[in-house]
Amino acid sequence: MTLVQFWFIVIALLWTGFFVLEGFDFGVGMLHAGVGRDEAGRRAAVNTIGPLWDGNEVWLVVAAAAMFAAFPDWYATMFSGFYLVLVILLLALIVRGVSFEYRGKSGSPRWRCSWDVLMMAGSLVAPLLIGVALGDLLHGLPIDKAGEYTGNFVTLLQPYALYTGVTLVVLCLLHGATFLALKTTGEMRDRAGRTARRVAPPAALLTAGFAIWTHVTGGKGVLPNPVEVLAILAVLAAAWLVSARREGWAFAATTFAMATAILSMFTELYPRVMVSSTSPAYSLTISNAASGSYALKVMTVVVVIFLPLVLLYQAWTYYVFRQRLSAGDFRPPALLTRQGNGRPPGAGKTGPSGPAARPGPAGPEGPG
Repeated sequence: MTLVQFWFIVIALLWTGFFVLEGFDFGVGMLHAGVGRDEAGRRAAVNTIGPLWDGNEVWLVVAAAAMFAAFPDWYATMFSGFYLVLVILLLALIVRGVSFEYRGKSGSPRWRCSWDVLMMAGSLVAPLLIGVALGDLLHGLPIDKAGEYTGNFVTLLQPYALYTGVTLVVLCLLHGATFLALKTTGEMRDRAGRTARRVAPPAALLTAGFAIWTHVTGGKGVLPNPVEVLAILAVLAAAWLVSARREGWAFAATTFAMATAILSMFTELYPRVMVSSTSPAYSLTISNAASGSYALKVMTVVVVIFLPLVLLYQAWTYYVFRQRLSAGDFRPPALLTRQGNGRPPGAGKTGPSGPAARPGPAGPEGPG
């Protein structure tokens, strides 16, 4: 294996890691209001990913940085062609990230509802646009002999690319629903399970269509790609496990389904990195888009040393925040007491401890 091939594999794994980890974040962001129902439930849903989402998002930055360093021509053509898409993507990610921090800055229902809507919108738009971009790499874009993109924004909205984006959004919904079922208790856990059972059949159908269309678009013969077959089997297994209420295994299955869906595009793309619809001779490949051998050697040393450390740290983070959450953890004490014995605290008393007193919120602090 050459260093050029090694770095294509590394970039494929970085994009896969991003969607595996950030995929359930996107799903929780889209589902938190429906699964949470009330304010305490929405806070519980957001806090399932509160300690994790920003670390997961770093994978996107690292994937883009690796493309820039290892394949600068690929980076230049892709990021210039997708300029407007990337601006919209950044806005979606910014709005989504800010919503985690700002929705809890005021007790106003209108304030929190506004940030909830923005969180859901950002969590939907981001995987949709990234899916469109990855689909365009394989389907092909008008690229001239000099490696310059000659199309416009509408050119990017091709049927296969849009279908890829929609498929990834639905997979994120399924991934997020299984994660919420795994990380919550009580009614929230039941609602997350029901949501996963509703999303699983369309996710399986979309993934099957995506796998077939990806293989046809890749143009690598009649025999099916094993990775695409595994993607279909993983989604079918997730649908069955969700119905059987095997939450841990269902989340593992959606993780595997997301990983194989992303990897299927890169396996069909190889050895190209960006297909030219103008002429196959103008396609960017791992050979004509790569950096020099010295740069690749230095980068390889860096990734071999630091990537295992990053993976260990992230695994430790997930271990520390492994406990389940419930809506009750975020309800005010007065409401909890009322639900427990039918009387608010201090009933029949007067003064600061009586009904006039307004207890502040209790429970774990966090985003929202």
